Amino acid sequence: MPLRSDAPCATVTGIAALPWPTARWSDFITPSTLQLAPLLELLLEPLRCARLQAQVRLGLQEALVNAVRHGNGNDPAKCLRIRRIETPCWWIWQVQDEGDGLPHEARCGRLPDQRDATGGRGLFLIHQCFDDVRWSRRGNRLQLAVLRERRRADLFSGGGWGSPDH
Repeated sequence: MPLRSDAPCATVTGIAALPWPTARWSDFITPSTLQLAPLLELLLEPLRCARLQAQVRLGLQEALVNAVRHGNGNDPAKCLRIRRIETPCWWIWQVQDEGDGLPHEARCGRLPDQRDATGGRGLFLIHQCFDDVRWSRRGNRLQLAVLRERRRADLFSGGGWGSPDH
């Protein structure tokens, strides 16, 4: 799946205007297709922990499939824009489609009530795979974030958020 090289932001890396002084971002603009494996490899490139990489791969795949199917209506003429942001504490991905957006009431991460439902598990999986999930006001951009491994270890081992002192 080639990234659009004619797009103004395709695979551009730079310093982000974020509160973190060492934040970097990469933009990926690609046709709306379900051939996601090459794109996922690029998006996961900075992750070194195999367990975290598998977890994020599942969540990102769900987000990308939802953007292609529901946001862009399986229209290959439409594009997806994905931004990967690296900060000292977080890895953040923003997945944006060209659709009208998901209504606010449909953004919850619960499993469907019926066991044999044919859909509705993707958002649940996304919420399970990421430490932070946020939507744009319009609902056509999803921001997903996980703590970096070192920060995760600091927070969830002695003295961090997971300790009895917090």
